[in-house]
Amino acid sequence: MKLFRSILLVVHFVLLFLLCGVLLNAYIPPKVFWGFSFLSLGFPLIMILYVIITFFWIFSWKKRAFFFMFAGLFFLNPTKRWLNYSSENKETPNLKIVTFNVKSGKWGKNEIQNYINAQKADLVFLQESGPDYELDHLKAEETLQIICFYSKYKILDRKDIFKPLTEKDVTSQCEQIDIEIRGKIYRVFNVHLQSFGVVKDMVKLDGNGNEDEKKMKDLVKKLIPTFKVHQEEIQLIRKSVEESPYPVIVAGDFNAVPNSYEYYQMSKVLKDAFFETGKGSGTSFHDFKYPLRIDYIFTSETIKPIHYSVDHSAHLSDHFPVIASFKIE
Repeated sequence: MKLFRSILLVVHFVLLFLLCGVLLNAYIPPKVFWGFSFLSLGFPLIMILYVIITFFWIFSWKKRAFFFMFAGLFFLNPTKRWLNYSSENKETPNLKIVTFNVKSGKWGKNEIQNYINAQKADLVFLQESGPDYELDHLKAEETLQIICFYSKYKILDRKDIFKPLTEKDVTSQCEQIDIEIRGKIYRVFNVHLQSFGVVKDMVKLDGNGNEDEKKMKDLVKKLIPTFKVHQEEIQLIRKSVEESPYPVIVAGDFNAVPNSYEYYQMSKVLKDAFFETGKGSGTSFHDFKYPLRIDYIFTSETIKPIHYSVDHSAHLSDHFPVIASFKIE
C-alpha cells in the first residue's frame, strides 16, 4: 500500500505540473512551443484525475490533501471555462444572439432553418453555412464562402479580415461587420478559425499497435501546423478588436478549446459570455464523444451577458447551437 501511495503521489505532482503547463498558454504562443496547446486539449481529463486523487488523499486522512486542495484552487477559473455554475441573472436582456456551425446543412437544411427561426434572435452567426437560409425578419446581404451573418439591424460596413490568409486555407474566415442598433454602432466579428481536418476514424484506436501509432503520428502532423496558423489568425482578430472605436461582439467556431492560446488572446481583451453567465457544460462539439467547447461569444465590457446556453438537445450538426442574450445601452 505504501508503494502504491508513493506512485500515486508522483502521479499527482505530474498532473499538477501538466495543469500549470495549460496556464502557460496565456503567455507562450504555439510558434514558440506547441506542446502547451496539446495540454489544453487534455485539460478535462487531467483535471478529473487530479480531483479524484485529491479525494483519495482526503479519505485517506493524509495531510498532503490540504496542499493539493489549495493548489487546485488555481484551476477553478480554467474549469469554469468548460463547466460553469453561474447564478441566474434577473435582468431583462434586449439583444439575443445565436452562433451555430451548421455543417453545410448536411443534417437537414429545413430543420436548421426552422430551429433558428424559433429562437427569434436579433443576430445570427453561421459557420460552414452552405446553402442560404431564409430567416424571419433577418437579412444576410453579402456573405463569404463558409460563414454568413444575419441581422435584424442595419448593416453599415463589412470587411474580410482574413483575406491574406484565405488563399492558404478556405476554412479560415472572419468577417468584421459594423451594425447600427438603436442609434449606436457595434462592431461584430463572425469567426471560423482554420479547421484541423480531423475526423472520427483518425482518432479511433482499434488495438493494432502499428496502425494506432501511425494514426497518432498523422494526427500530430495535422494539429501542430494548425495551432501555428491559429496564432496568426487570432492575432489578426485581436488587433482588429483593439483598434475598434465601437463596442465589440466576437462569435463563432474557433476550433480551439478553453485555456488554449487562442482563448487567452480573446479573453484578454473581451469577456467570455459563458464564463460570465453560463450554466452546466459548455461542450459545443459532440462528434468525438469528448468534451470539446470550441464555439464562443466574446463581448466588450459594455455589453452585459444575461443568459448563455448550449442547446445539447439540438442534433442538427456535429456542433450544438449556442444561444445567448445580453443587455446593451
